[in-house]
Amino acid sequence: MRALVVSALSPELSGTALADVPAPAPAPGKVLVRVKAASLNYPDLLMTRGDYQLKPPLPFTPGMEVAGEVIAGDGFTPGAAVVCGTRLGGFAEMVSVDAAAVRPKPAHLSFAEAASVGTAYLTAYVALVRLGMARAGEWALIHGATGGVGLAAVDLARALGCRVIAASRSAEKLAVVARDHAPDATVTTPGFREAVKEITGGGADLIYDPVGGDVFDESTRCIAFGGRLLVVGFTSGRIATVSTNMPLIKGFSVIGVRAGEYGRRFPDKGRENLDAIWRLAAERRIRPRVHAEYPLADWCAAFEAMRDSAMVGKLVLVP
Repeated sequence: MRALVVSALSPELSGTALADVPAPAPAPGKVLVRVKAASLNYPDLLMTRGDYQLKPPLPFTPGMEVAGEVIAGDGFTPGAAVVCGTRLGGFAEMVSVDAAAVRPKPAHLSFAEAASVGTAYLTAYVALVRLGMARAGEWALIHGATGGVGLAAVDLARALGCRVIAASRSAEKLAVVARDHAPDATVTTPGFREAVKEITGGGADLIYDPVGGDVFDESTRCIAFGGRLLVVGFTSGRIATVSTNMPLIKGFSVIGVRAGEYGRRFPDKGRENLDAIWRLAAERRIRPRVHAEYPLADWCAAFEAMRDSAMVGKLVLVP
């Protein structure tokens, strides 16, 4: 089968290429799935560079989540449409997945949409619900709101009844978010501090930050007393620091978010988290926005679009 293989770590994707590799065979406890769509996530890009927490031995095939059709697997009907969390191996024509990580695809979602739910919305759920303890009526400032992880947080925060401010560097892309997801307000970065304080009447209760750097720094200046600043990632490239007098004086918490690690440390809660987001998807209370679908052969263009943040929502590879 054809698969995307990382054979050497490189900042310019030079160690990544399509290759013919042996197809996985059916195995006990596994489900063999024909991939119809695989969602691209920022950690996939980081792993090609060796810059992510998970550092698989070389060679490896990235791809954290897929939607497809069952080929074989005990308890699964061949041809059934499913979604799977894979962690690795998704950017291929077929993938072997633990049976516990497979669930039916909601009928109203396309394969591309279904492949875009798991990672982004799980991150948003762990951040906003488990760690941020979001409550209806609170102000939630969502940074990186035009990317897959940020837009999922906008969508979920609205479903939770929060008042949402979507933030991004691009006013043009924010206009798309405003049209499709109807946040209560939008602000452009940098220079959002005073606007957020004016909109909220003092500061945001929750701040969801997958960007880091200057965005984090400015966020500490517009958070409400008792607020929760959720550190989701560092797409800006700079890991920010905070003087401890800031959270002391303003009474806010800085909370690190690693959704996958949360589920591994608390397996029962991890299963509850996944059940919750898929229930919300089945009830049509959340729905990912797929910006573009790329043939697997055009994987490099998709990765470059991810690198350049040239999307509103999710990018998907289609074998």
